[in-house]
Amino acid sequence: MIFILLALAVAPGFAIAIFIYEKDKLDREPLHLLVKSFFLGAVSIFPASFLNGVFEGFGLQLTAALDESFYYALAVGFSEEFSKFLILIIFFYPRKEFNEPFDGITYGVMIAMGFATLENMFYVVDGGLGVALIRMFTAVPAHATFGVIMGYFVGLAKFRHRTKIVFPKTAGVVGAIGMHAVYDFCLYMKNYPLLAIGAVLALVSGIGFGLKAIRMHNLNSPFSHHEWHPEEREVFKG
Repeated sequence: MIFILLALAVAPGFAIAIFIYEKDKLDREPLHLLVKSFFLGAVSIFPASFLNGVFEGFGLQLTAALDESFYYALAVGFSEEFSKFLILIIFFYPRKEFNEPFDGITYGVMIAMGFATLENMFYVVDGGLGVALIRMFTAVPAHATFGVIMGYFVGLAKFRHRTKIVFPKTAGVVGAIGMHAVYDFCLYMKNYPLLAIGAVLALVSGIGFGLKAIRMHNLNSPFSHHEWHPEEREVFKG
């Protein structure tokens, strides 16, 4: 049974990683860098856990004045997304292989899937089959959307294609933290109708943005031969 649970835990992260790899059609990243980003994403769960502990201790002094669900959602969102962001910026942003805007999404999602896969293994082994099936369609895709949001803006930061955003890297990490906090807030509320509606809306809006971002960065790639139409420039100029 444990092997079935582990297979269910790793399957969604691998499936999403393969999906993103297939979307990177114009200039695919070296496989060893994708494996490295996935592995480092898994490793980033440890500094994220440390930051969570720091926030948890600090939060004991604030929960009387601040809604506990909101506080912990924001704390978890910051700890996890900031840890992933550091991996992306330190290890992959400076590399010469990061040579088109879409690479931000590629590495951002690979890091997120490494993180989500290891986290998922902990939850699934402890919670069983029901947890595995629920997280397969909620938590793991949610981490992917946070990775797309972060990677989209990091790609803009490196290549500055058609954007008026002043600090795109900051926008990337703040956007991922904000989306993560909204998603987690719905979970911490333990109001199950609100949880279902809010989590689904957060997930669907994130996926919608992610698909648009993937298309835009593919169109903006220096390896693309796409002819831009005026209406596309208006939609995708950032």
